[in-house]
This record gives sequence, structure tokens and C-alpha cells, in this order.
Amino acid sequence: MPSFEIEEFAKLLIEQVRDNTISNSDRNLHPGARYPVAKRWKEQISNGTPESIVNAIIPDIVDTTIFYLLAAIDQEVLRLSFTASNATTVDLSVDGQGELGGWYTGTDGWREKYSKERFIDDFSNLK
Repeated sequence: MPSFEIEEFAKLLIEQVRDNTISNSDRNLHPGARYPVAKRWKEQISNGTPESIVNAIIPDIVDTTIFYLLAAIDQEVLRLSFTASNATTVDLSVDGQGELGGWYTGTDGWREKYSKERFIDDFSNLK
């Protein structure tokens, strides 16, 4: 049986990452939603094929999930550390300066820099 601490981690992970991602995705489908992701999803649902719909939403949902994980770390809800290949350990909540989510999703961010898979930068026109 997992310890109290592991159960607390699991609860926070589910609430802060999984549940927030599902709620966010549900908002994208709300008829009144007007932000870029919601507009793109509605366009795909109206005019796309099942394959194009899935191709459009998969990266958005993955990116939202990672964003909520990083946001939970940024907000110190999840206090995590990382040990790099040089054996240096950093406290992500402190050393991330509350910017992990922005560094991930921002234009020229980690997603663009490191991903080999598709993603859509809805704010690339702001460069």
C-alpha cells in the first residue's frame, strides 16, 4: 500500500493535471468559446474527418497536460526536484522561477525547441 505522501502526490497530480486538462478540453467544446484552440477544434469538428479531428486535438491535449503539470510545479503545489545528467539537483519550483509553463508553451519555447512532433503555436504571429 502506498504511503500517505505517495497518495497525497497522486491526489494532487490527478486534481491539478488530469482534471484541469479535462476541464480545459471541455471548455474548448463550449459553444461560446472564442479562443484560438476552441476555434480550431470547432473548425475541425465542422469540416474535418475523424482522422483530422484527432490529429488536431491530440497535440493540444498533450500540451495542455504538460502545461498543467508545469503550472502545478510553478505554483509550488507539486514540489519536485530534478537531477540532471551532470548530477546537479535543482528544485524545480525555485529554480524554475515560476516560469516553467511559459518556457514550455511560449513562442520559441521548449516545445518548439525540442519536440519532433506536431504542435500549433497560436501566438506565433506575436513574434
